[in-house]
Amino acid sequence: METAQTYIHLAAPPFPYFMECGRTVYAPGESHPNRRDITVFDLILVETGKLFIGEEEKRWEVSAGETILLLPDRYHYSVKPCEEETRFLWIHFRTIGEWIAAEGEPVFADRDQHISRFGTLPVTIRLPQFGKLPVSSRGGGEGERLLQLEKRPRLSAVWERQRIFEELLRSLDVQKRDPSGSPAALVAERTESYIRAHYMEPLTSPLLSEELHFHYNYLTRCMKRVYGLTPMEYLADCRLEQARLLLLRTEQPISVIAEQVGFETAPYFSRRFAERFGVSPIRFRQRHSR
Repeated sequence: METAQTYIHLAAPPFPYFMECGRTVYAPGESHPNRRDITVFDLILVETGKLFIGEEEKRWEVSAGETILLLPDRYHYSVKPCEEETRFLWIHFRTIGEWIAAEGEPVFADRDQHISRFGTLPVTIRLPQFGKLPVSSRGGGEGERLLQLEKRPRLSAVWERQRIFEELLRSLDVQKRDPSGSPAALVAERTESYIRAHYMEPLTSPLLSEELHFHYNYLTRCMKRVYGLTPMEYLADCRLEQARLLLLRTEQPISVIAEQVGFETAPYFSRRFAERFGVSPIRFRQRHSR
C-alpha cells in the first residue's frame, strides 16, 4: 500500500467551494466504483470499516477515523472489496485557483499569475491526501453537519454549508493543526507581522535580523517554507499591494505614493509596479478612473 505522503496545495482566495455530500455504506464484498476524471475533488471520511481504494499507481487502506482526498483529474479504482461493513461520508468540492499535488516540502502557486487572475496575493491550503481525521471533526463534526444541511433547501443553507465546509478544510490543513505552531511557522508569522507593520520604513536584512533576533538566513528559510518567499520578496509584495490600494483609493501623486509605501524613488517604484501588474501606476489609475 502507498506510504509516501502526498499533499494537495490549494491556492486561495478564491477559496474552494462546497458542491454536495452524502453517506455510503458498503456491505462485505462490495467495493468503490472505478471512475476517471470526475471533475470534482472527492473527500472521503471513513466512519466504520475499511475502504481499499487506489488512484493511478497509489493504493490505500482507509480505516475508520481516516480520510482520503481523490483528485478530479485522476483514475480512481477499487483495490479489493470491503471485508466488513464500511460506512463513509463523501464530500465533493471544486476550486478555481491553482492546485498542485506534491510530496515532501510545501509548494506554492505562481504569484504573478494568481494576482493577474484574482487581484490578490495567494495563500496556500495544504491538505494531506491521506491522513487522520482530527478528533474535533469526528462523530457529530463538520461532515455530519454538512450531511444534515443537505435536507434543507439549497438557498437557505448555502452560506452555512460553505462555512462548515471551510471549517473542515481548516481542520485538515496541516499548517493549522498544531495550535502552538511549528518553530518555522512562528518565526515566519513574526517576520510577516513585523514587515506589515513597518513596510513603509527603510527595512534591510540586517535590521530584520536585529529586530527579530534571528540570523537573516534563518528568517529566509522559515519564510520560504511557510510562504514560499524571502523576507525581502514579501516586503516588495506588501509595498506593491499597498501602493495598488492607494492608487485606487486616493488622488495622491505617484511620487508621494512611492515614498509612502517605502520605495526610495518614483522611477524604481513605477518599474516594479509595472513588472508585477503589467501596467504603469499612471495607466493603472487611468484604467480605474472615470
